[in-house]
Amino acid sequence: MTDHSPRLFSTDAEIVRIGMGLLDCSLPRADWTHEAHLAACLWILRERPDIDTKTEMRGIISRYNAAVGGVNDDSQGYHDTITHCFIRAVACHLCDSPPGIGLADSVNALLKSSYGRRDWPLTHYSRELLFSVAARRNFVSPDLVALPEIS
Repeated sequence: MTDHSPRLFSTDAEIVRIGMGLLDCSLPRADWTHEAHLAACLWILRERPDIDTKTEMRGIISRYNAAVGGVNDDSQGYHDTITHCFIRAVACHLCDSPPGIGLADSVNALLKSSYGRRDWPLTHYSRELLFSVAARRNFVSPDLVALPEIS
């Protein structure tokens, strides 16, 4: 496992800015960090029930990447399996969260948890499978341990 020292958020407004910036492609590329990925996912799952993360995140992230000069190909940009792993992790975190918790507090708790670790998918996937072209292009099932069920 890698060092786990996430950058935390001070306000709900920071998270809304990231989520909205992802959706309208206005978020500066430098702000699209691991923490921002998880914050945007949590915000979308919690605050935007009109967005079906299982089917729409590929387009949302790919469009954003292209808009800020990124490339979505077999070696960089959008990664379907990692995206779906973290959607599952965030959904599990939300199911376990106390009712009424603030947005920033929820995101920060996620980031400090095992689900928030950059290398969390590697607890379920071998490095070889997770970083394969097949896993980047489409979701592949874990080869080590099944992903947690959403309660």
